[in-house]
Amino acid sequence: LAGCTLFITGASRGIGKAIALKAAKDGANIVIAAKTAEPHPTLPGTIYTAAAEIEAAGGKALPCIVNVREEQQIINAVEKAVKTFGGIDILVNNASAISLTGTLETETKKVNLMMDVNVRGTYLTSKTCLPHLRKSRNPHILNLSPPMNLNPMWFKNHCAYTISKYGMSMCVLGMAEEFRGEVAVNALWPKTAIHTAAMDMLGGSGIEKQCRKTDILADAAYCILTKPKSFTGNFIIDEVLLREEGVKDFDVYAIAPGHPLMPDFFLDEQKLSGSQHEGPDGAKVNAEPAPAKPLSPVAETFRVIQGAMSEEYVRTTQGVFQFELSGEEGGTWYIDLKTKGGSAGFGKPPVTADVVMSMSSADFVKMFTGKLKPTLAFMSGKLRIRGNMALAIKLEKMLTQLNSKL
Repeated sequence: LAGCTLFITGASRGIGKAIALKAAKDGANIVIAAKTAEPHPTLPGTIYTAAAEIEAAGGKALPCIVNVREEQQIINAVEKAVKTFGGIDILVNNASAISLTGTLETETKKVNLMMDVNVRGTYLTSKTCLPHLRKSRNPHILNLSPPMNLNPMWFKNHCAYTISKYGMSMCVLGMAEEFRGEVAVNALWPKTAIHTAAMDMLGGSGIEKQCRKTDILADAAYCILTKPKSFTGNFIIDEVLLREEGVKDFDVYAIAPGHPLMPDFFLDEQKLSGSQHEGPDGAKVNAEPAPAKPLSPVAETFRVIQGAMSEEYVRTTQGVFQFELSGEEGGTWYIDLKTKGGSAGFGKPPVTADVVMSMSSADFVKMFTGKLKPTLAFMSGKLRIRGNMALAIKLEKMLTQLNSKL
């Protein structure tokens, strides 16, 4: 990619920056089109720190303040890029917004944000870059978006987010055909969760062990962007492509080699290797008929939770959790970690719940005995959460401490 100019949205951190640094090693020109100009209170990196890293890696950097919701900012950055580097060869639509919330819980401003950044931002940035891309010898557009999987599971828990990501993928479908022979247009998506600042916010502490580094997407993107423009209209999964390219050691991409990895959104379980999933017989501990026991697995779980209650848990958590369980031991259960010494049991909580979790009773037992990670349960659609996500993450931390007792 020596001498090529890449226009990358959201390149100040995470996946966008990783792709930029990989190209910079060849001596590419990188336009960092991102909105973080001043240091963010919780997220690392600005367009200027990213520029310094790109220059240090051997590339040339042009930091541009771009909020892809603002068309004029996109136009200004593209004009500046062309003036500085003489053209644009590659566009990477990486900027994205996420809210994993149900239809009734998603505020209108969040819906607008996801549609504006993911769909409209991708569309407008592509539209603005295309006249310049058509003049390049080997032009590419690469969207960080998934293959379109119409399994309702991927819509029911976060309908707005799914629509917005599939909107990016539909840009690939349409533009690949519209500009066939002129500009390659492809999509890239990770097989497993990738460790970024966004993933830390979504999954809480410890989530990184279930993730891969951004390097795997940077390497996959590099493979795509160095192919001829006839390679177009593809929905590429990072690991699948790299295996085809001859990569055999994927431990190098793992944050914690050997640790089970969390599959990413929009990829059905059967398409992934089995090691990452609980098998159908994963709950053998409960195989004996429940009536022979004094307490069912769910009731026994709540008995242990009640016994483990402490002032410390209540003080540090300050949340009330309601569980709507389906299946053989269905019903409403609760954990109150807000009132006095705390309590847990059958029925509705004594005060209004901060978080309502819906799942099957079998998956509930697996989750509370450490056989099913809450984050994996949530991402695979087995667990639905309404209410305060930060409190839900606090409960996950408490679970890791309780697992030995359960």
